[in-house]
Amino acid sequence: MNDGEPGAVLRKTRKADETRSRILEVALELFRQRGFEETTMRDIASACGIALGATYYYFGSKEAIVLAYYDVAKDQLKPLLEDAVENARGLAGGLRSLLQVRFEYFSPNRKFLGALFPHAADPRDPLSPFSYESRHMRHADQQHFQRLLEQTQTTVPKDLAPYLPSLLWLYQMALLLFWIYDRSEEQRRTRLLTEKSLRIVVRLVQLSRRPFSRPLRRMIIELLETVMAPAA
Repeated sequence: MNDGEPGAVLRKTRKADETRSRILEVALELFRQRGFEETTMRDIASACGIALGATYYYFGSKEAIVLAYYDVAKDQLKPLLEDAVENARGLAGGLRSLLQVRFEYFSPNRKFLGALFPHAADPRDPLSPFSYESRHMRHADQQHFQRLLEQTQTTVPKDLAPYLPSLLWLYQMALLLFWIYDRSEEQRRTRLLTEKSLRIVVRLVQLSRRPFSRPLRRMIIELLETVMAPAA
């Protein structure tokens, strides 16, 4: 059979996809066990039983593996987050559900994600949630918050409306960071913080509609524009 025939091409593609998925799976397990910084591409190739060059063929770096994990997470989370939005009962309930979906999904990789957070502060680092490379994950998250606001018919001032999904995303990231380093039993402190902070967030959204909040809204918008500005 000629390698160019459709059946042969399909088998090659399937084998390539399986190899790529295998490398990703093994790499994530090594990141969990040894840590991201301590694991090398040679370690990953050895654990997969394939040549180092073949590993680099599929992933040019450890960072590329993590970005691939972000892609997989985005796709797997999408239906779960959409369901949470669709069944939301009020803004607080919807936010709680979105956060819970993320806590549950990322729970097996909590230690691994903790090792990545030193990269978070620099938006030029591809592994940062603020980076250009991770923008697809960030924008997808923000769209879920936008749909939640629409689903719950949450009224927001016109000047704040374009920025509120980003603010809610930043709130989520702060909670995820606290959760990653929470050593209390079954992350009890995170659950407590989530419940207490949700009331504050929802109340602030409600108060944002009041005329007296306009100067504060302007300050928040300017701050957000600074934080979310593309890295030079």
